[in-house]
Amino acid sequence: MVKHYISVIFFLLLFSCQDHNGIPEPEKLIEKDVMVDIMYDLSVLEAIKYQNPASLDSFKINASAFIFKKYKVDSIQYIKNTQYYAADDEVYKTMYEKVIKRLEANVKKADSLAIIDKKKAKAKKNKIKPVATTKSEIVN
Repeated sequence: MVKHYISVIFFLLLFSCQDHNGIPEPEKLIEKDVMVDIMYDLSVLEAIKYQNPASLDSFKINASAFIFKKYKVDSIQYIKNTQYYAADDEVYKTMYEKVIKRLEANVKKADSLAIIDKKKAKAKKNKIKPVATTKSEIVN
């Protein structure tokens, strides 16, 4: 009976320690930091598409293809790497947390810039005309 328990525990440990749940490492493994950059860029593009679908269509470019070209990867390579990293929940979660932090930081920057722009527009709108300093300005 003890041998049975030991063999069951051995097999559980053997299969639980297997990296990436049996998904083989891709031939062209994309580094984690580069994958995070790609995931971030694709997330921004998706947000742009969602907010203003015509904005990307007006440039007549495939935004995803542009990102893949930027990082010198193809879509199949990206998919295989995504599957590889996603097989390890902790690694993939950490990668997405980095993407979310970058997105949140950029939202804060954008909000700050929007507030500054509103203040400038309000100050410009409320700006009082300069007081006349010459006799001709007073008459007109």
